[in-house]
Amino acid sequence: MKKNKKIFLETYGCQMNFSDSEIVASLLRNKQFEITSEIKEANVVLINTCSVRDHAEERIRNRIKHLAQRKKKDKTLIIGIIGCMAERLKEKLLEEEASVDIIVGPDAYRDLPKLLNDFETGQRGINVLLSSDETYADISPIRYASNGISAFISIMRGCENFCSYCVVPFTRGKERSRDPETILEEAKKLYNEGYREITLLGQNVNSYQWDSSGKKVNFAYLLNEIAQINSLLRIRFATSHPKDISDELIQIIAANKNICKSIHLPVQSGSTRILRMMNRKYTREFYLQRIESIKKIIPDCSISTDIIVGFCSETELDFQETISLMETVEYCNAFMFKYSERPDTTAKKAYKDDILEKTKLERLQKIILFQQKLSLQNNKKDIGKIVEVLVEQISKRSSEHFSGRNSQNKMVVFPKGNFKIGDYVKVKITKCTTATLIGESIAL
Repeated sequence: MKKNKKIFLETYGCQMNFSDSEIVASLLRNKQFEITSEIKEANVVLINTCSVRDHAEERIRNRIKHLAQRKKKDKTLIIGIIGCMAERLKEKLLEEEASVDIIVGPDAYRDLPKLLNDFETGQRGINVLLSSDETYADISPIRYASNGISAFISIMRGCENFCSYCVVPFTRGKERSRDPETILEEAKKLYNEGYREITLLGQNVNSYQWDSSGKKVNFAYLLNEIAQINSLLRIRFATSHPKDISDELIQIIAANKNICKSIHLPVQSGSTRILRMMNRKYTREFYLQRIESIKKIIPDCSISTDIIVGFCSETELDFQETISLMETVEYCNAFMFKYSERPDTTAKKAYKDDILEKTKLERLQKIILFQQKLSLQNNKKDIGKIVEVLVEQISKRSSEHFSGRNSQNKMVVFPKGNFKIGDYVKVKITKCTTATLIGESIAL
C-alpha cells in the first residue's frame, strides 16, 4: 500500500480497546502507514469494537451503515472491523456487511499491514486466530489520542474466568501476562517523556502472574516495582476481580503514596444465588469481607463497581440484595447495566432470559438513581478537605478552569491560575455535584 494512505482509528468500548488502538497505530506506522485524527481525510477507517453488550454491537452496526453511505461516493474507502466483534462474528460479519473489507481479531493485529496491502488487489481479508502467547510486549504504543499526561499500559491479555454472561474469554482468548521487565521499561519511558499517570490494564489485572527462571512475579510485586520509578508517577489499574484482591495487594497500595487510592471492584450482583449462576466464584459475604479489608487498610480509598440487573431468574429479593450491598459499601461510582443475553455464553445455553424488559429497565433506573444519591453523599464528605490534583485538561465548561483527578479518581475543577497541564495542585474543596468536586487552589 502506498505511503499516502491515511488511517483513522475509531474506538468503542473499554480502556483495553483504547490501549489496543494505540498498539494498532504503532504497528501500522512502523509499516509506513499514516495515522490521521481527521476522518474526512482518511482512506482507511478501522473500527475497534466491543462485544460485551448487545447495545455496543448495535452502535457499531449503525456506524458501519453510516460509513457505507460514504463508501458509495468514495469507492476507494476501506472499512475494517477489528477487536472483539470481529472475533465473535468472524466470516459472518463479512457476509452481513458488504461494505466491510477487513476483519481482524485482537490477537492478529500484526497481520493488518499485510491485509491492507492485499486489499489493493481486491481481496477482502480476515484473520481472527486467537493466540496463547501474544501480548504485543515488543510494541511501543503510539499515544495518538493522549493528553500527554495520562497513558495506558496493557500488562496482560485474555481471560479464563468464564463468567456465565460474558463473551470475553471467547473473543480475547487465553489469559497471559507480559514480561514484567517490558512493563517497567514502558512505564519508565512514559515518565521520561513527561507522562505523570499510567493505568495498568487487563481483563483481570490482579491475576497477573509471571514465572521465569524460577522467579514468580504477582500483581502486588509488579505494582510496587512500578511505584519505585518516581514518586511523581501516579499509578492506577483496572479491572480487579474480587476473588483475587489480596491483603498483600491492598497493603502495597496503602504503602505507596503514588499508587492511587481508588479500586474498581466489580460486584455484578448483591445476591449470592445470582453470583453463583453468573459463575463469579465468590459470595456476597466474601465480597463484603474484601471491602472491609480495603476500608480498614486504606481508609481513604474510593471504591467503584459494575452492576448488572435483570440477570436470568433475578427475583425482587435478589434485586433488593444488590441495593442493600450498594448501601453497605457506599460506592463512589458505578457502571450499571441491564442484562443482555450474549451468544455462545453459558448463560445463553443454560438459563432462560426470563426477566421482562420493562422490569430490567425499572430496576436499572432504580439503581442509577440510588447510586447518584450515594455519589453525592460521598462527594459532600470531601467539602473542606484539601486534595492533590493532577491537572489533565482545560475544563469542558469553562476555559478559565482546569480539571483533573485526585488520588480517589474524583474529577476536580478549579480556577487555572498560573498552573499548567501536568502540574500537581493542592485544591481545597468548597462544593460539589454528583460527579465533580469544585474548589480553589491553595499555596503550598
